[in-house]
Amino acid sequence: MGIHKEGVRILTFLAVSAITAAAVLFIFVYWIIALSVTLVLLLLLLFVAHFFRRAKRNCPAQAGKVYSPADGRVVAIERVFEPEVFNTEVQVVSIFMSVWNVHANSYPVSGFVDYVHYHKGKFLVAWHPKSSTENERTTVVVRTEQGVRILFRQIAGAVARRICCYAHEGTNVEAGQQFGFIKFGSRVDIFLPLDANITVALGDKVRAAETIIAEL
Repeated sequence: MGIHKEGVRILTFLAVSAITAAAVLFIFVYWIIALSVTLVLLLLLLFVAHFFRRAKRNCPAQAGKVYSPADGRVVAIERVFEPEVFNTEVQVVSIFMSVWNVHANSYPVSGFVDYVHYHKGKFLVAWHPKSSTENERTTVVVRTEQGVRILFRQIAGAVARRICCYAHEGTNVEAGQQFGFIKFGSRVDIFLPLDANITVALGDKVRAAETIIAEL
């Protein structure tokens, strides 16, 4: 465990602000009030540190296996028409990340990144049906060595206001390798061929780079 790089600046700012506020309060305000405010600031700092925690995962990266790109809970498994890349019907598995989950995202398969695109959008709650097409989001497609293209999409939620994506077109990647981070609650959708065997069910809890969600 450690602190993810996306949280270092925020935590540094909060720590300096908390120390400064506590010092001022203890000098100019009654000590009980100062202590109470200091404890609240400390709890906030601990919460943010917990959110930005970094977890080390060991992904087997087996060929033909599709690993979860995020920690969270499976909130949808369905057939949908995907218009951005495939322009055909595919299967989609949606994973909702609460503020208590590790928010780093990892590649679900090994292969070649042949598409990355960022979309500006709204900030509907992440479980809203239209969030996949109307919210701020980043779409990434990886083509496996077997030629299967897997699309996965980071989707911002009502609280999440920043999507960080490190994927670059034209690069080779490994399953389990980190490709992004979403700050403060969000969702990741992964689009699979119709003949893929989904190995998770609605309500299942999954872990990035460890839980196998489908077999190709």
